[in-house]
Amino acid sequence: MRHSRIALALAVAASMTVSHQASLAHPHHSHHHHDEGQTEQSKDKLQIAYRTPTALPANKVEISVSGSYRYIKTNCIPDHATGTFPNAGNPNSIKAQDVTFKMPVKPKAVNQKGQRFPGIFGVAVNGVPLDPNTGETWDGNPMSKSWRYEALTGHINLGCDQNNAHVQPDGTYHYHGIPTALLSRLTEGKPKMVLMGFAADGFPFYGPYGYIDPKNPKKGLKKITTGYRLKSGTRPDGPGGKYDGTFLQDFEWVAGKGDLDDCNGRFGVTPEFPEGTYHYYLTYDYPFIPRLFKGSPDASFKHRSLPPSRPGGGAPGAGGFPPGGPGAFPPPHPGAGGFPPGRSGGNPGTGGFPPPPGGQFRRLPPGQTNAAPRRDTSTPVNRNDHIKQYNW
Repeated sequence: MRHSRIALALAVAASMTVSHQASLAHPHHSHHHHDEGQTEQSKDKLQIAYRTPTALPANKVEISVSGSYRYIKTNCIPDHATGTFPNAGNPNSIKAQDVTFKMPVKPKAVNQKGQRFPGIFGVAVNGVPLDPNTGETWDGNPMSKSWRYEALTGHINLGCDQNNAHVQPDGTYHYHGIPTALLSRLTEGKPKMVLMGFAADGFPFYGPYGYIDPKNPKKGLKKITTGYRLKSGTRPDGPGGKYDGTFLQDFEWVAGKGDLDDCNGRFGVTPEFPEGTYHYYLTYDYPFIPRLFKGSPDASFKHRSLPPSRPGGGAPGAGGFPPGGPGAFPPPHPGAGGFPPGRSGGNPGTGGFPPPPGGQFRRLPPGQTNAAPRRDTSTPVNRNDHIKQYNW
């Protein structure tokens, strides 16, 4: 029964397309979760999905189960419009990939505390990877444990588009936060708890809505809140200054705060798992996409070798964490040099991205212009053509 519910959810996700012109809920902003002055009502207003731009290959994703494993074969091309790539913060063009992700159908929660993993977090139901970490560091040494920049807190321009996504040097389009167009399509613009994909350890992820009572869906829905917050005080070394969300290390998880554990997940019932399961959430606030794992991630989610990017081009972060456990930070894309766009070292706040004036988070990073979505006028594509029969 559980597998049939998952199959139905994925089939519905695969078949829903939007072929008419639509307008953005927030046409002048790329991210709807970083403006402190934004109202709760406007935050909840979801962007309308656009179909894949004609300049890109068609979205292709095949989801199947064989034995104890689920397989997601994808070309990593989104099924919605994107921003313009390359752009000022990201020098890379979107290209089709040939990737197969593998994960257990019945994952096990093996970590009492979340564990890091040298790879991406997971893959969405449309086949696009979620890779929240960056490769840019304050000291310019991508392999160090130095202060690592955050992509979506408004202090650095990594060229993310209206879907909180950008492109790796090999052409892989990937999300750094809630994929707004995909979410809008799955929820039809209404608050719903929807299956958005699977993590590298096999557990499902949802967001940003979940049940008020994780054990009783009849009590209704709420926007799930994270247990992370900004640290108080100032940084003890490196860039110095007040903790303001510029760096990964500016945040801490607090037990009892919010709805989720340090993995940005919890145990509870979901539409696809009425008997209950551990599941993750994508949230509007940090960490946006989970950074830690409750289960054991599959090796197919480890980062692949990537070609070097243009010097000074501000390559997006490869995400993930190298072996070494907590405190070991993710490698950048090779050739990125570690520095963010426009910076060649020196004091923080100089060169390519001055600190944002006022507010903890700004919706658009400095120098980034709003990337207007492009509309496809070609014949609608039935994504069911790319979803093979599920062997649940």
